[in-house]
Amino acid sequence: AHETVRMHFVTGIAETRDGALALVEKYRDRNISDRVFELAWTHGHVEQRRLESSNAETQLYERLASHVLYATPALRAPRSLLARNRGAQSALWAYGISGDVPIVLVRISDLAHIELVRHLVKAHAYWRLKGLASDLVIWNEDPSGYRQVLQDAIMSIIAAAPVTEASVLDKPGGIFLRRTEQFGEDDKILLQTVARVILDATDGSLAEQMERKPRSESPLPEAVTPRSAPANPVPFERSDLVAFNGHGGFTSDGREYVIMSSASSRTPAPWSNVLANPYFGTVVTESGGGYTWCENAHSHRLTPWHNDAVSDVTGEALYVRDEETNEYWSPTPLPATGPGNYTTRHGFGYSIFEHASGGIATSLTTFVATDAPLKFLVLKLRNTSGKSRKLSILSYFELVLGSNRAVNAPHVIVELDLKTAGLLARNSYNAELAHRVAFLDCSETERTFTGDRLEVIGRNGSAAHPACLTKPRLSGRVGAGLDPCLAMQTTVELADGEEREIAFTFGSGRDLADARHLVARFRGVGAARTALAGVWSYWNKTLGAVHIQTPDSALNFLANGWLLYQVIACRMWGRSGFYQSGGAFGFRDQLQDSLALVHAEPSLLRDQILLVASRQFPEGDVQHWWHPPLGRGVRTRISDDYLFLPYAVCRYVTALGDTGVLDEKLAFLEGRAVRADEDSYYDLPIRSVELATVYEHCRRSIKHGLRFGEHGLPLMGTGDWNDGMNLVGDHGKGESVWLAFFLYDVLNKFQAVATSRNDQPFAELCASEAVKLRDNIEAHAWDGEWYRRAYFDDGTPLGSAQSPECQIDSLPQSWAMLSHAGDPDRTRQGLAAVNERLVRRDLGLIQLFDPPFSNSALEPGYIKGYVPGVRENGGQYTHAAVWAAMAFAVAGDRERAWELFNLINPIHHGDSAAAIATYKVEPYVVAADIYTNPQHAGRGGWTWYTGSAAWMYQLITESLLGIRLVVDQLHIEPLLPASWPGFTLHYRHRETVYHIEVKNQGGDGRTVRRVVVDGVDQPAKTIPLRDDRREHRAEIEVGSS
Repeated sequence: AHETVRMHFVTGIAETRDGALALVEKYRDRNISDRVFELAWTHGHVEQRRLESSNAETQLYERLASHVLYATPALRAPRSLLARNRGAQSALWAYGISGDVPIVLVRISDLAHIELVRHLVKAHAYWRLKGLASDLVIWNEDPSGYRQVLQDAIMSIIAAAPVTEASVLDKPGGIFLRRTEQFGEDDKILLQTVARVILDATDGSLAEQMERKPRSESPLPEAVTPRSAPANPVPFERSDLVAFNGHGGFTSDGREYVIMSSASSRTPAPWSNVLANPYFGTVVTESGGGYTWCENAHSHRLTPWHNDAVSDVTGEALYVRDEETNEYWSPTPLPATGPGNYTTRHGFGYSIFEHASGGIATSLTTFVATDAPLKFLVLKLRNTSGKSRKLSILSYFELVLGSNRAVNAPHVIVELDLKTAGLLARNSYNAELAHRVAFLDCSETERTFTGDRLEVIGRNGSAAHPACLTKPRLSGRVGAGLDPCLAMQTTVELADGEEREIAFTFGSGRDLADARHLVARFRGVGAARTALAGVWSYWNKTLGAVHIQTPDSALNFLANGWLLYQVIACRMWGRSGFYQSGGAFGFRDQLQDSLALVHAEPSLLRDQILLVASRQFPEGDVQHWWHPPLGRGVRTRISDDYLFLPYAVCRYVTALGDTGVLDEKLAFLEGRAVRADEDSYYDLPIRSVELATVYEHCRRSIKHGLRFGEHGLPLMGTGDWNDGMNLVGDHGKGESVWLAFFLYDVLNKFQAVATSRNDQPFAELCASEAVKLRDNIEAHAWDGEWYRRAYFDDGTPLGSAQSPECQIDSLPQSWAMLSHAGDPDRTRQGLAAVNERLVRRDLGLIQLFDPPFSNSALEPGYIKGYVPGVRENGGQYTHAAVWAAMAFAVAGDRERAWELFNLINPIHHGDSAAAIATYKVEPYVVAADIYTNPQHAGRGGWTWYTGSAAWMYQLITESLLGIRLVVDQLHIEPLLPASWPGFTLHYRHRETVYHIEVKNQGGDGRTVRRVVVDGVDQPAKTIPLRDDRREHRAEIEVGSS
């Protein structure tokens, strides 16, 4: 008892892990803390003497630094001036000012006030010593003929500064002395708008100006007293759900995933849904968290992306308040959790949140319109309390209007539009999207509003306990210089038993006129219902193109909706998920995704082919990724991107017969080549005047890929499919075995395309190069029991039994079979090694390679920076795991192919309480990776935003169920499990539906014995497709006799 314990905590950072460990060892001594403080005190006094500043001055500089780090109204420009700005950051560049770091602006017009400049130069030097970067801009406003005298005096102060401030004159993070007459009026407004701190020499000393109080605001409404609600959660019992794991499960048709939660029971990680159309989207979690974007999920976030898998922080919220008791809660589990249980229903294009509290039942439906850049929040209220109730509803959106809130928030201006009564926001400082206008609207005409987040949250407040809900209404405060948000509140009265719907719309118009149009078009509950019907219609039609009924409900749920929904909504349109807010198009990424759409949305595949072809340079290489709308991106030395263009074109033409795509003409990009000493560079390339057909774009891709190393294998560059192996061929000599197999496949497929166009020389080139490549693979890539992965620049093999790490990699083993380039016996031996060494049945996964990179001398690239057993570094990378299952299917090993599919099926990783306790992430969509690291073995990595969803769909539909489209013939050559009696397929060909029964007659479950369509035997054993808008029936018998 009465014991005192003293402890100290040390945080730090180092360049390397060894450096960090050295710091830990140095400072773990409990007696060293006093010594550290003594040294810090001494160092501080030395710095003060060097700066020739007193303690009081140093404290003043530190106080001023807080305004540099976080702008406040006290020292910023007046809001009336901020609202006038229409300039973007790029306008500062003409004055040598980047705008990339905080700006402190000093205005001086009289030599008598020169002392303020002296203080600011010393303050800037002090900040630099402390690592705080800022641009000190000094405006010489002397209107007299003596302005040069003042200019010289300021330069003398800079030159005499004790910490060599003259050395950073006119440099980033330095000092910029400018005369005001050099600036145009608009640029003066811009610079004052951007400045975090503005000090005017006529307003007194630095100390006096630091005491300046914020300009007065209109008073907020008086407070009301909130009352808390007791929590009394009901235990979860959902026997009606399939694969229920204690948190959630599927409805019987698999079209919704239903999640139960309460204040005391949350999902192990955020379980999200991605709602999107081609130019707008939102991520929403089971707790109601998430964020929203327009055009680009990275560069134009409307609300913040937090990527917090622990707290699930959100910048969007909805609240319900009882006006009699002042009790409030959210209709979603967060941020203001109400009493009792919540039910979240994630569906295709929508999410629904259901809750009941104090006699008020709420159902919130959120979705994104199919044809407009906006989302709906439709709240249904039902009064079951036995008496009339008065409720207020508050919708709140914290604004970004750019990529980073800290950078963009100071420039966001919120205003009430008098024409529509919508609440609008714009950010002129974001040059690429300055024209766009965000908006919030409500179906109710009576509403209050605010554009001030400080009013909503309160100082040091939180979204769980918003200060505005202690007030009767919102103040109506809008304008510039606020901590920006869009918030709108309305009040409704409900009689006992009455039900009412309220709709909020939140979106972004191309400009003011478009924002007004969208507000007017989608206002009201009726418009919301129409938009929701459009969402249901689109997804029902798209996901219903191929509908499968098999004995395996987990397969059915994935194939009939969730996989293609993940591909289209998340990968193709949103290009974002909870764990990755990318926004960019990847050349090979979305192109591979679109390969899954040959049945459901072939137009998206065609569009993607045209899009990526337009991102090619004349030399044949391409942008690895780029950001819309302008197309800034990276040009790299990665070696496989461009080959996916002819690969995808071959698949599209074979499946759809649309040879017209080959004649589409597109320009190239122009930019400098990547230097040998750099991995890549980021730039905005220009369009070339040269046009070429898609066919020619493919030819150039292939020619660019015909670059080989010492073993006659393709050069790896700074990465092939595995970007993380960026150092294997960094010096231009390393070779990729996987790429050899992939290139072989591309050459063989494209040979047929070239032949069909009478381009015999190129067809012969493809054929001859394929033969040489196959010979070189067998001569130099076989390790004895499996195929190697690559060769380093110095000729050291990677993926060899002799390698200390990464002895076997699944990629070359899988593609030896998928490409048919490998020797048949060796290929089967390699797959057997995958089964023996990489399939982890104890964890239900397939490793990419083993052992992981850790301590050896091998330096393959940034992949080694991942913890061993995490992501590509020895974990399951699901993309490659799917290819492994495909390879076993191509090999005809049905037991192994089906076993591996069942291992990697995400539903099986979350179909019980025990399973989900390990896996943790959403079991209804595919995760990019699963860990094998002992500390997190079996845990899922990031979900949703992964290309493995498209490949898993192809694994199910093509490799296992054998569904293959060849123009107007449907081939069905399945690899059925022996236990299956067969399966049913409903296939839509344009506007015509075919009902197909596949019957397993035993034997190999693969050989097609008979095909009957509408009672007529088909000698070709395929189903001829014709679009006559009638229903057709077919029967297929499979299995060797």
